[in-house]
Amino acid sequence: MADGFEGMIAEARDFFTRLRADNTRDFFEANKATYTDRVRKPAELLADLFAEDLGRATGAAHGPKVFRIHRDVRFSADKTPYKEHLHILWSRPGAAVAPAWFFGVSPDYLLLGMGVMDLEKETLARFRRMVDKEGDDLTDAMEAAAHKGVTLSDWGPEPLKRVPKPWDEGHPHADLLRRKAFAVHAPLPEGWEARGLLPSMTALLPPMLPVWRILDGAFRP
Repeated sequence: MADGFEGMIAEARDFFTRLRADNTRDFFEANKATYTDRVRKPAELLADLFAEDLGRATGAAHGPKVFRIHRDVRFSADKTPYKEHLHILWSRPGAAVAPAWFFGVSPDYLLLGMGVMDLEKETLARFRRMVDKEGDDLTDAMEAAAHKGVTLSDWGPEPLKRVPKPWDEGHPHADLLRRKAFAVHAPLPEGWEARGLLPSMTALLPPMLPVWRILDGAFRP
């Protein structure tokens, strides 16, 4: 049954649609109360509740983070001040690098995903070693998840054009070795409103868990 969060999603999509048309400080300040009361605060409650579901599903504690709406424009050519989406992240407290779960809502998408982003140096090397040794298991888990609507995400840095050394271009998992980030995601299914947002998100966990376990094992100390 509906759990009340469908109202937050409707409010978020309406707010971000209007923000997209007028991404200015004047618009945001005039509508800040709507964003805070009808989007941000319900999202914080959703983040706390889903953290509990993640803990039960994975057997590992996850801390939530609702990303701020303000964009960091210091090094960006795009100077629009506000993000036109709501993103929430759940990660293991104290873990330097570990697969994290994320939720996103915008006028264009409503999805749940999981992965490791912005890998570099030693963490990237560990990911590549995992792909080399456990690539078959990872792709099997990804293929099983695909039957439930889970797809490989293109979020994160662009993949390399060539397979990194010491592996060659003929490696069976060359496409994964070229990646500098790895994530999978799935849209919430049609009719999620009747089931409720939180139960619908939780129902997407089982197909992603085998992928999460492989990634989590690769980054455990």
